[in-house]
Amino acid sequence: MADNFIAFHRPTISVEESEAVQRVLESRWLTTGPVTQQFERDFAAYVGSRYAVAVNSCTAALHLALDAAGIREGDEVLVPSYTFAATAAVVAHCGARPVLCDSVSGGFNIDPADAERRITENTRAIIPVHFAGEPCDLEAFQKLSEAKSLHLIEDAAHALPASYRGKRIGSISDLTAFSFYATKAITTGEGGMLATNNEDYAKRASIMRLHGIRGDAWKRYTSEGSWYYEVIDAGLKANMPDLLAAVGVAQLKKADAFHKRRCEISEIYRRRLGRIEELEMPPTGSADKSHSWHLFILRLRSASVDITRSDFINQLKERGIGTSVHFIPLHFHPYYQLTFGYRKGDFPHAEDAYARCVSLPIYPDMTDAQVVRVMKAVEDIVLKKRHRVLADAI
Repeated sequence: MADNFIAFHRPTISVEESEAVQRVLESRWLTTGPVTQQFERDFAAYVGSRYAVAVNSCTAALHLALDAAGIREGDEVLVPSYTFAATAAVVAHCGARPVLCDSVSGGFNIDPADAERRITENTRAIIPVHFAGEPCDLEAFQKLSEAKSLHLIEDAAHALPASYRGKRIGSISDLTAFSFYATKAITTGEGGMLATNNEDYAKRASIMRLHGIRGDAWKRYTSEGSWYYEVIDAGLKANMPDLLAAVGVAQLKKADAFHKRRCEISEIYRRRLGRIEELEMPPTGSADKSHSWHLFILRLRSASVDITRSDFINQLKERGIGTSVHFIPLHFHPYYQLTFGYRKGDFPHAEDAYARCVSLPIYPDMTDAQVVRVMKAVEDIVLKKRHRVLADAI
């Protein structure tokens, strides 16, 4: 099975990335430098933002966004429960309280109405997550943030190159965080980017990503730099090295082609698997949203099949198909229960989505034959486990 196993994800890496890394190695300048700056310029141009600040993870980008927005101890930040741990963890790192919110009914994204109900006098920001690559209802969150004077910080870890009403995610709100983790639309292995249209935010993030040192600290070992530096705040160590940025520059040139293939696979999945009534297809958004298809998340209609989600995943694995589950809601985890008092049952829509979801492989390196194998395996398992209506019961 190992030789024929279809991994849940496989990054698309070719000669361009290898050659880019080799050029950096030959330059002998490995850490943050000119290639990272090129990646920032290229990325800002691609998403349509005025500035982009390269960092070592989307987590760091979110942390820097909160810092730029002035989030401090005692503040509250609205975040979805149905997200990865990083979205809320950075709020806690700032000394603030992550206020969890439910998902929309039948979907994955944060519910604007539920978020609005949880606003208090201490609420300072909202972090909507574009789950799986489907843009959130940004108009609703923009209106809410303006009416309540809240910072709107987009978690776009899944959302490259999604768009909302004709504008790329990353060009709309003042602060948007992206991920280049190994499984993402483009990758640098580990890495992230903070996109912003606000010059002050960009300057603050650039300083705080490297120990809070003022100015172009990375130049101090070059002929253009100086040994003297000043620390103006207690910053992070979150800069992106040129070695990783080189991969990012090469990957970004292929982002449109990668997205096209993801869209093709998602359409094939939806056209064929959508005919199986025991399966619920992922939301595609609406006419004003362009999905990135970072994830393709099936949901089992539990009342229609005699199989648990875990057994479904195990049977797919036995057939050589890798899958995953995105994600375990935050209020299920001990930290959020013990620290903030959340309990199972608090967010029913998020819990329903989590209980039934399975993420299928979807990435540019998948062949048509592999896509067909995945679908046939899903069909075979579901059709064998569907509830049968007995003739004498009619």
